[in-house]
Amino acid sequence: MLQLLLIWLINALALVIITHLVPSIHINGFGTAMIVAVVLGLLNASLRWVLIILTLPVNILTLGLFTLVINALMFWLCAVLLKGFEVSGFWSAFFGSLLYSFVSWLLSAVIVGNRNWF
Repeated sequence: MLQLLLIWLINALALVIITHLVPSIHINGFGTAMIVAVVLGLLNASLRWVLIILTLPVNILTLGLFTLVINALMFWLCAVLLKGFEVSGFWSAFFGSLLYSFVSWLLSAVIVGNRNWF
């Protein structure tokens, strides 16, 4: 349970960090980042797998790269659903989702000590 809370805080911190790296992504504060982290996790757990199954032929043709588009759409949907979290367009969502994944992975590796590099 403690590790789940730590991962939640790490993901919220990653969201705050990417708002400083991508100027077209804005978040009101750390409390909003914590809510966004929960909603993004719930969207990924519930809706993402359905989209991956529905777009399986395209995903196979692109050798899995279409999954990056799905991740960007989940990121953008989260911004549409929540006040205090703004993403100005698809490409901002695309690069934001890439950076969010990388920063949260890096922070998890450093803080939690889970160093799965591959």
